[in-house]
Amino acid sequence: MNITIVGTGYVGLVSGTCFAEMGIDVTCVDVDKSKIDRLKRGEMPIYEPGLEELVLRNAADGRLHFTTDLGESLDSSEAVFLAVGTPPDEDGSADLKYVLAVAREIGSKMNRYVVVVTKSTVPVGTSRKVKAAIADELARRGVDIPFDVASNPEFLKEGAAIKDFMMPDRVVVGVESERARTIMEQIYKPFMLSNYRMIFTDVPSAEMIKYAANSMLATRISFMNDIANLCEIVGADVNMVRKGIGSDTRIGSKFLYPGCGYGGSCFPKDVKALIRTAETNGYSMEVLKAVERVNERQKSVLFRKLSKYYGGDLAGKTIALWGLAFKPETDDMREAPSLVVIDLLLEAGCRVRAFDPVAMDEARRRLGDAVVYCDSMYDALDGADALLLLTEWKQFRVPSWESVRNAMRHPLIIDGRNIYDAGELAAEGFDYLHI
Repeated sequence: MNITIVGTGYVGLVSGTCFAEMGIDVTCVDVDKSKIDRLKRGEMPIYEPGLEELVLRNAADGRLHFTTDLGESLDSSEAVFLAVGTPPDEDGSADLKYVLAVAREIGSKMNRYVVVVTKSTVPVGTSRKVKAAIADELARRGVDIPFDVASNPEFLKEGAAIKDFMMPDRVVVGVESERARTIMEQIYKPFMLSNYRMIFTDVPSAEMIKYAANSMLATRISFMNDIANLCEIVGADVNMVRKGIGSDTRIGSKFLYPGCGYGGSCFPKDVKALIRTAETNGYSMEVLKAVERVNERQKSVLFRKLSKYYGGDLAGKTIALWGLAFKPETDDMREAPSLVVIDLLLEAGCRVRAFDPVAMDEARRRLGDAVVYCDSMYDALDGADALLLLTEWKQFRVPSWESVRNAMRHPLIIDGRNIYDAGELAAEGFDYLHI
C-alpha cells in the first residue's frame, strides 16, 4: 500500500514514519526544499524521542521517501494525508490557507480515485471546503474523477508521539463512503491486530472530537490551577485535594496536576479555535473563555510569587530558569510559560540565566541575546537570587542540593510544577515556594 503525507512538521513526520515502520510505502511532501534536503540527509527538523532512528531505518529500507513534488506520488497513492499547519488567525480561528492550497493542488494533479484525509487539526466544516476546492479544480480541468474526503484527527503527545501512534488508545476516522472506510481500515490494520480501536464517525463529528478532547483537557488543567490558587489562600494542600478528587472514578486522576499554565502547539490554539467556531455559529463558549483567562493569568504566577518575596524590588536580581520548553521531552516553546516569565523578568530589570536540556537552540531563535544561555543546570545557578522551575525534565527531579545551594547567592526555589518536597528543601536550607 502506498500513501502520501503532505507536511513534514510534527504530525506529518511522525505519522509518515510510523506508517512506514508498519510496512506501508510512504512519501512525505513539503514545499520547504531545505527541510526536505535535510531529511534526505538524515537530519531531523524537530526533536522527538526515538524519531531519528525510525526515520533513518525506514528511509534506508526504501519505505520512506521525501520530496517537494506532490505529483511524484499522487498517482500511486491510495490516500493523501494533509498534515500542514493550521495556525491561529488574529481572531483565534484556524487559518486554512495551507490546507486548501494542498486540496487545490491535489485537484489539479490527480488522475485516479484517492481518499484525501485531513490529519491537521481543523474546525468543523473544513472537509466540506477541502471537497469543494478539489471539485473546483477537477471541474476547471473538465474531468470527472471520483474521490473521498475523510477526517482522521491526531492525538499525539509531544515527547511520547511514537508510542501514541504505534499503540493508540483510539483511532478516530470520519468518512462519507464505504470505499473510504475500507481504505482507512487497511491503512490502520497493522496497528489494530491485537486490539481493534478504530472509531468511525461522520466527518463533522470527527473534526469536532479533536477540539472537544483538547478543550476538555485544558479545562481540567485550568480548573486545578484555580483550585491550587484558592488552596494557597485558605491554607489547604492542593496535592491532598488532587488525590481526594482524583480517587472519584467519575473524575479520575489524569490532568489534575497544578502548574504554571499550559502551552504548546495544541491546547492554546485549539481552545481559541473552538471558541471562534462557536462564535461564527452564534454561540458563546463561556467555560472555555474562562479556561483561557485562567491559563494566561497562571503563566505569570511564578513571577508574582518572586516579586512578592522580594517586595517588588527585582531590579538587578539574577534569576535562574530550569526548563524553557512547554513540557518535557520536546523543544517546542510555542505558548510556553517560560516566554511570559522571561518577558516579565526582563521588564523588571532582572538578569536571566536559563537552561533546558533540548530547547536551547529554539530559545536562541525566539529570544536572541535577551537571556544568558547556560551549559548546564548548575551553571544557570551561578550567583542566582532565585531558581524558577518551569519544565519538569527528569534531570531536574533529584539535583544535588548542596551544589544548588553553593552556586546560588540566595537560596530561593519557586517550583512551577510541584515536583519537590517542601520538608526536604526546608531541611536543606532553602526558601521554597510552589503552586
